[in-house]
Amino acid sequence: MTIRETAIAKLQQLPELLLQKVSDFIDLLTDRQQHSLAIDNPKGELSEAWERWFESVDQLEVIPSESASDYQQLLLAKYRQQGLEL
Repeated sequence: MTIRETAIAKLQQLPELLLQKVSDFIDLLTDRQQHSLAIDNPKGELSEAWERWFESVDQLEVIPSESASDYQQLLLAKYRQQGLEL
């Protein structure tokens, strides 16, 4: 039996109150691991994932709706005056 199977078998025998505590502890461990990865390896997988996300968002096309209000039209005009393209 693997460690995963052993842990699952133990979890299945716990009452609901203890399951919530175990779930909270798992969340704590996961958060610590992610924090540790970010500190220990700032140019690692996490940084690369964020970089890919920002690149994909930058390539999204913004299409103004046809029923834009006066406020939206004024806001778009102001952005364009500042040299921003939407």
